Amino acid sequence: MELRHIRYFLAVSEELNFTRAAEKLCIAQPPLSRQIQDLENELGTKLFIRKPHSLQLTEEGTLFRQYALQILDLVNKSTEDVREMKSGLQGTLYLASVEGHAPRLFSEWIAGFHQLYPHVQYNLWNGNSDDVANRVMKGLCELAIIMEPHNAEGVESISVYQEPWIAMIPQNHPLAEKEGTTLEAADLLPYDLIIPSRASRLDEIINSWFAYTKKTPTIRCRMAHMLNAFELARQGVGIAIYPASAADIANSEICIKKIVNPPVTASYVLIWNKTQNLTHVAKEFIKYVRSFIN
Repeated sequence: MELRHIRYFLAVSEELNFTRAAEKLCIAQPPLSRQIQDLENELGTKLFIRKPHSLQLTEEGTLFRQYALQILDLVNKSTEDVREMKSGLQGTLYLASVEGHAPRLFSEWIAGFHQLYPHVQYNLWNGNSDDVANRVMKGLCELAIIMEPHNAEGVESISVYQEPWIAMIPQNHPLAEKEGTTLEAADLLPYDLIIPSRASRLDEIINSWFAYTKKTPTIRCRMAHMLNAFELARQGVGIAIYPASAADIANSEICIKKIVNPPVTASYVLIWNKTQNLTHVAKEFIKYVRSFIN
């Protein structure tokens, strides 16, 4: 049995489809099927139940998968440890984040972590919370920052930051002329609103923020990116409701007011897949973040 047999088996056990597993491994399907058959012959048992368009792990296959994961994890750890004895912590850390304050958090953490471990490399991806969480669960990145609420099951999380919500109001709007730097959710009811595109955010805003008014706000647009929301607000399409860090992209054409009633906040969390074996780099980065925020 060779290490490639282990990797091939794990790829097939994850996809439960030879074609998708072959694409993931960047090899042709026939050689992959033969490698799995060779492995089954060596073990003297079937690892998969073949169906017309899918596969299913046998009882023996499920048991072997547990050992295969441990073997691959040990190989990866031993490789990392040997390399680190010579050069220090190294590897590539795959990260993802939402907009808002998350990029600033990652920048601060990476800057400090880089001082400790200069050989580590970074690959960052940006999207909305649902897309980012999906990448974590699929193993496309190890660590990510998303905003609550989230429905990502199977993740571990650390609360890392909170900020208030603001309204971005065109300068010629009646609310912009109102005295003070704050407003209540009820003040927004007569006007068209621009909000984040997530379904959970829509439910939160309509059913929580405005619950005390017993009225439903008018949602004119739902936007995935706050820059687009800012531009629409600037053009007078509506009032954009986003976390306070959105004010960083604002200019004199937009009036910013903090929403104080209800006292709502945007909460950021660092997440990772609790069923995935994290690399040594990722584990050390989590330790660093914990020390950074405590």
